[in-house]
Amino acid sequence: MSVLDTGLDPAFQAHIEGGLTSLCRCWGITRADGVQFGSTDHDRELTFEGMVFKADTGLTAQALQQTTGLSVDNTEAIGGLSDAAVTEEDIEAGRFDGAEVMAWLVNWADVDVRWLQFRGTIGELRRSAGAFHAELRGLTEALNRPLGRVYQKPCTAVLGDETCTFDLGTPGYFEDRAVEELIGAQEFRWPDLNGFEPGWFMRGRLEVLDGAAKGLWGLIKQDRFEGGTRVIELWEPLRGGVAVGDTVRLVAGCDKRFETCRLKFNNLVNFQGFPDIPGEDWMMSVPKQSARNTGGSLR
Repeated sequence: MSVLDTGLDPAFQAHIEGGLTSLCRCWGITRADGVQFGSTDHDRELTFEGMVFKADTGLTAQALQQTTGLSVDNTEAIGGLSDAAVTEEDIEAGRFDGAEVMAWLVNWADVDVRWLQFRGTIGELRRSAGAFHAELRGLTEALNRPLGRVYQKPCTAVLGDETCTFDLGTPGYFEDRAVEELIGAQEFRWPDLNGFEPGWFMRGRLEVLDGAAKGLWGLIKQDRFEGGTRVIELWEPLRGGVAVGDTVRLVAGCDKRFETCRLKFNNLVNFQGFPDIPGEDWMMSVPKQSARNTGGSLR
């Protein structure tokens, strides 16, 4: 079989055809916050691609299923939970959700001779008996979802994305505050947050800017006043150990309505909904004797 048939690097091809090989496996994980983890089944650390691959993390991988065409490649990685590598707290906080994964076959005697065998993301993560099991999904997984335009009255854009284009850093649409009172990592209270009307942050985001939970965020379910206290309640508790004194950012929310886009954000030109689309009542309309049936508008 020729190099062109396999698509391998010529140096790697020559190494495996030499009969005596010095190969090991290396895995690299890059989280969304930029933190990287490297692991190898070799008995010493290796360094390449600007990453250190440690030999003591206990990470192993099952058989890799790879296919041609647009079928989804997949495998599973298994490793031990430890303070030096993947911790239970980080998994619980969701820091590894969607993290990028790369797997190589490497000549440990010359790490420049290697083959990138797999590239994808972490899918389902589960924990049991002091270990984690991570489903690894190939690059074609992103194509395994419905695509196309949805025709509906509410806006289909996410506030601040490339179709909405609204700048979430606009003064008046966010507020940075130190946490003063916290109930169950889900309800935040401030006695002096009075510069915004009630409900201004509802359906928005609460982002943690520093502390142990830095980089985590939650969706805001309620924004209300109880007496003189402003209460921001999330849909789910933050799982990363947010504490009193940590700085968080409150980002204004959008309910996807035509009026909200025009009056609250002055961004009607980028509204991605269809507010005049007929509803189900129009589709179910039938002729009536109580009015003239002229063939005109039913609205």
